[in-house]
Amino acid sequence: MKLFSIVLAAFLVLIQYPLWLGKGGWLRVWELDRQVVKQQSANLVLAGRNTSLEAEVRDLQEGRQAIEERARYELGMVRKNEIFVQISEPPVLKPVKAPAAAPEASEAVPASR
Repeated sequence: MKLFSIVLAAFLVLIQYPLWLGKGGWLRVWELDRQVVKQQSANLVLAGRNTSLEAEVRDLQEGRQAIEERARYELGMVRKNEIFVQISEPPVLKPVKAPAAAPEASEAVPASR
């Protein structure tokens, strides 16, 4: 009877192995679920980007205002009888650190005699 219990326990372990560690086991399912959630979040980011690009394309197709804005800012174009003024900021100067001073004679280590 003891041998029969050991054999049944061994079969139970053998049956459980594919359930947990096999190709379609729970661990693999959990890993795939994690990957799906990660991909869905990436898809949401890309969907938002696509929406903004679609709106920009629609503006460029329908209105002259978006085309004029792009021509002004990206190409530097101006209208007739218009004066273009560009104001540039002066560069920010960083303070320069003074080089380390050489040790003076009073700070020098006296030579041994």
